[in-house]
Amino acid sequence: MASSSSVNVEWVGGDRIPVVVELDLEEAPPGSPRGWIGTVFHGVEWLFGLFALLVGLAVLAAIPLGQFLALGYLLEVSGRVARTGRFRDGFIGIRTAARWGKIAVAGFILWLPLYFLSLQAQAAQIIDPAGPIARQWQLWLAIVTTIVTLHALAAVVRGGRFRDFLRPFNLLWLVRRVWRGGLFREARDRLWTALVELRLPYYFWLGVRGFVGALVWLVLPLLLLAQGHRVPALGILGGLLLAAVVMYVPFLQVRFARDNRLAAFVECRAVRMAFRRAPLAFAVALWVHLSFAIPLYLLKIEVIPRELVFLEGLLFLLLMFPARLLGGWAIARGCRRPTPRWWGVRWLSRIAVLPVLGAYVFVVFLSQHLGWQGIGSLYEQHAFLLPVPFVTWP
Repeated sequence: MASSSSVNVEWVGGDRIPVVVELDLEEAPPGSPRGWIGTVFHGVEWLFGLFALLVGLAVLAAIPLGQFLALGYLLEVSGRVARTGRFRDGFIGIRTAARWGKIAVAGFILWLPLYFLSLQAQAAQIIDPAGPIARQWQLWLAIVTTIVTLHALAAVVRGGRFRDFLRPFNLLWLVRRVWRGGLFREARDRLWTALVELRLPYYFWLGVRGFVGALVWLVLPLLLLAQGHRVPALGILGGLLLAAVVMYVPFLQVRFARDNRLAAFVECRAVRMAFRRAPLAFAVALWVHLSFAIPLYLLKIEVIPRELVFLEGLLFLLLMFPARLLGGWAIARGCRRPTPRWWGVRWLSRIAVLPVLGAYVFVVFLSQHLGWQGIGSLYEQHAFLLPVPFVTWP
């Protein structure tokens, strides 16, 4: 079933911008009280959904076009937190991910006996290719594969829950549904509803525009920084410009995702005004965003096998997800507070971010000399752009 949602209109603090806030009712906790067993089960399911979500995004981060989906999701995370000021609103699609994760886990469990049978059939084929034992193993493998596939298909059509995969008469139910008619239409409608729930076009388009908006700000400092080994003056200028740009880009992306307006990327004054009202929140968010991005550059020193790119994408998400949450939280606090903070706090916050700015610019500059992609490593700004895979693609 599609998740229910409602729409509410809010005014965002000092910006005075009407923002449409989508309330995902499926993600909201149910109003009826639950016992402690239900509460524990609900919490375990939520954690499993979070794990499944991160795994799914890690897979997308390893696919060229899927990277825009991963970036779009992270931008939406920060945008929702910026609208409401609540961290829990940034955990989007947890229940949906839990449902897909259950199907994946159940499918893996059903695949294990097929894997065992395939090993036996392969061994028999090697020992006696034309013998009766090899033919028997191949026959049993085909029969069991057909039964397991139809069983899994029926379980998915019935809802895709764990208990659906444990039903012993799924094949009988599938035969009855085929005989009754309308199974194809029902399966098609359920699949379409599940795909609509994922909102893939929305996340993809959000990721593309968020990528373009950040790239426009970063391209000039990076071009100058790339010439630093030839003309040191240009490298110094590029480093200073990069330090100035990265103070704004994370929060410009948050405002873009919050308002869904590409013009938000030029509203630097609004970011400065929000900083004046919440300087400590901005300093913490920028510290986390940049310091969590630095370790990922160490993974570019040597080429990593394609088999491990999934783990690199998972590490990227584990580091960048909290950074996006904090970026949205900082914007929310800055827009809702009515007056600027004391000037001393503002200047202490500015001074506090200087070390992490310097460290980030230094690591980015070194990446072109230490990374296996050379100067190309400069333009893989995974802190703001795409979660670029750490392998070469053919």
